[in-house]
Amino acid sequence: MNGDLEQAVELYCASIALYPTVEAHTFLGWAYSLLGQYDQAIAECQRAIEIDPDFGNPYNDIGAYLIEQKEFDQAIPWLERALQARRYSSYHFPWFNLGRVYLAKDQYSRAIECFEKALTIDPQYALALESIEAVKKKIH
Repeated sequence: MNGDLEQAVELYCASIALYPTVEAHTFLGWAYSLLGQYDQAIAECQRAIEIDPDFGNPYNDIGAYLIEQKEFDQAIPWLERALQARRYSSYHFPWFNLGRVYLAKDQYSRAIECFEKALTIDPQYALALESIEAVKKKIH
């Protein structure tokens, strides 16, 4: 949280060595992603899924990391799996990320649909609101 990502990686690795959890692997992946190390981030999320395939966060995170790598088509099934996860409290994130995929693919109506679905879950989700406005400006 204070920006010392290398220390975060070390501490997550030490924690995992003692007791591997789905959350620790997911957050280690997030730390790797913030360092721009997307392949390592994806690998950690895959380890998290092996521990608990019902936990939604790592599916969404893999999709987000693939978006950052401009692997848009590869991101879609991961984001769809996040939407089907039984243990997940942030379904607006995969909807938003699917919107990002369709926006990158110039499928504007699908992008708006996904951003709107994110807003039905979290009406205050500012990124989804901003994205809808940006797409509408692009279309007009």
